Amino acid sequence: MHMEEEKGRRQEGLKRFLLTQIEKRGAIPFAQFMEWCLYHETYGYYQSNRSRIGKEGDYYTSPSVHPLFGAMLAKQICQMIELLGEDRFGIVEMGGAQGYLCEDILQWMKTRRPECYALTTYYLAERSLGLRDLQKERLSGFVEEGKAFWMDPEIFNFGNSKFTGCFLSNELIDAFPVHRVILHDGALREIYVTQENGELKEVLGPPSTPELASYFNFLGITLEEGQCAEVNLHALDWIEKVSRCLRRGFVLTIDYGYLAEELYAPARYLGTLLCYHRHRSSENPYERLGEQDITSHINFTALIKKGDEVGLQLTGFVPQYRFLLALGILQELDLLSQGLPEEDRLKLRLTVKHLIEPEVGMGEAFKVLIQHKGIPYPQLDGLRDLRAISMV
Repeated sequence: MHMEEEKGRRQEGLKRFLLTQIEKRGAIPFAQFMEWCLYHETYGYYQSNRSRIGKEGDYYTSPSVHPLFGAMLAKQICQMIELLGEDRFGIVEMGGAQGYLCEDILQWMKTRRPECYALTTYYLAERSLGLRDLQKERLSGFVEEGKAFWMDPEIFNFGNSKFTGCFLSNELIDAFPVHRVILHDGALREIYVTQENGELKEVLGPPSTPELASYFNFLGITLEEGQCAEVNLHALDWIEKVSRCLRRGFVLTIDYGYLAEELYAPARYLGTLLCYHRHRSSENPYERLGEQDITSHINFTALIKKGDEVGLQLTGFVPQYRFLLALGILQELDLLSQGLPEEDRLKLRLTVKHLIEPEVGMGEAFKVLIQHKGIPYPQLDGLRDLRAISMV
C-alpha cells in the first residue's frame, strides 16, 4: 500500500506543478510538458527509483533481454578500435539505464579480446542520480580496474571534452521531448497543453519556434491536411553536440524509428507517440503523470542529414536483426548452447530470437545507425550484406 501511496503522491505533485506552470505561463508546448513528465527533478519518470526495465518494469530493452546483445556490440567496437589504430579508445554511453550494456560490453572484451580491453575506457553520462547509483553498484569491479567512469551530461553542451572512440546510445533519443504538430487548414499548428477546471487538455496554437517549419523543409516532407506528427528538435541539437565532442571515431545509435519518408507517411496519420506502463501501451500522456514512459519513434533521416552537416559521415544504416546476424550472433548462440540441457537450449534460443525476429520481436523495429568522423570509408562487419556472408 505504501508504494501505491507514493505513486499517488508523485502523480499529484507533478499535476500541481504542471497546473501552476500553466497558470503562470499560459498554455505550454507539448515538448515542455513531456520534458517535465520525464525529467522533473522530483516527480519525473526517470527520477523515480522504481524498476522501469524488465519483467517488473514497463518495457524491455535489448540489453535486458540477453548479454549476447552487448557481446555483439563489443565485437563491433573491437573492429572500430582496430580501424582507428589509436593507443586509447573511449566509449561514451548516454542514458545507460541500469548499466547492463556497459557490463556486457566490457565483460566480453575482457574475456575474448583483452588487447582491446586494455585500450578501452568506458564513460557513462547519466542524468538520473538513482540510475547512476545502480550503475556504480553493478559496475564496481570495472570501476576498481579503472575501466568505468561517470561524466556530467552537461559536458556535451559546451563541447569542451574531446575524445576519440565511439559514442554509443541505445534507446536514448526516443525519450527526448518532442513537439507535436498538425497541418490544420493548410497551416502548420502546434499542440499545446493547457487546463480547464483543473484538468489538462490540448489546444492548437501557432508554432512556438520557426524551427518547426524549417524542420520539414530541411527533410523535404509535406504533411497531409489533418496529419499529426512529432518533431524531435532535441535530436538535432544532440547530434551536433556529439560531433563537437568527437575528435575521431564513430557514433553508434540504436533505437526504434524510421527514415523520414516512412515516419511521416500517411499511414502514420496520428503520429507515433506512445506511453508505456507495466508492459502495456497507451496513447494518453495525461494519465499516470510521472509514472509512465512517453516515447516517439525517431527520425533517422534527420540524424543522418544533420550529422552530415556537422562533420559526421554516414557509415551505414540497417535493421537490428541484420546487424546482429552479420556480427555472428547465431554462431555465438551455438557456442553458448553447447553442453546445456535441451530445455535450457530452447529457452536460450527463444530469448535471442526476440532480438532478431523481424516480425514480432525487436529485430526490425529497432535500427542501427553508424556514423564516422576522421576515418576514410570504414567497412564495418555489422553493416555487411547478409547474402555475401552466406556465400562465404
